[in-house]
Amino acid sequence: MSSTASSPAPQVDIFIPCFVDQLYPHTALNMVKVLEAVGCQVHYNASQTCCGQPAYNAGYKQQSRDIADKFLTDFAAPAGAQRYVVSPSASCVGMVRNSYSHLFAGTPEAARCGAVQQRTYELTEFLVDVLGITEIPQAKLAGRYTYHDSCSALRECGIRAAPRQLLDSVAGLERLEMAETTTCCGFGGTFAVKFEAISVAMAQQKVEHALATGADYLVSTDVSCLMHLEAYIRREKLALKTMHIADVLASGW
Repeated sequence: MSSTASSPAPQVDIFIPCFVDQLYPHTALNMVKVLEAVGCQVHYNASQTCCGQPAYNAGYKQQSRDIADKFLTDFAAPAGAQRYVVSPSASCVGMVRNSYSHLFAGTPEAARCGAVQQRTYELTEFLVDVLGITEIPQAKLAGRYTYHDSCSALRECGIRAAPRQLLDSVAGLERLEMAETTTCCGFGGTFAVKFEAISVAMAQQKVEHALATGADYLVSTDVSCLMHLEAYIRREKLALKTMHIADVLASGW
């Protein structure tokens, strides 16, 4: 995957989360499309699997650590190379940055873990905070959007401004902030399975807030949130479309 930049291209290893790989592969392809458009050289390690978050959240710490150890191996930077790990999921990035510190605390792998953590980014923060890019000039999408701050993006990674900066620069797109945008959508991984009624009620509240804005699109950094909200939207046959931010930025070109 080549870069179009004349200067040395940022080297990016992409991490594709389970949800994206299995259910939203187009989002992964659109992330690559955007990264290449801004001059990155993109690498994909086909041996990659899960970050270990499902097992970790379910209490299976040893199993999660085994998966996390494989992640560290899969995303070890080649000697002497400056490589970034970029993912279209703040949830997985939050897992790597925060939970890995607990999994590997006091172990021989702690230093190796820290090295990977320091160069792992969610897509929008990588574009804005690392590369200094606040717009994708080619992006076009007519309509109005409202933005959902996922718990992982906001609380684990401190991501709030970057997605909005990128979305606000998309030609034809207008932002309409919803009420309680920082409230959880109700997914929470296994929470949605263990506490289905509460999870659905939270999704209903989030969707109602989004609809109240009159937006055409509900956008977020996490397909897990969007999958949960989309299921409720489809069940109720509502006129609202969910989109991952990578899909928005790849629209119109």
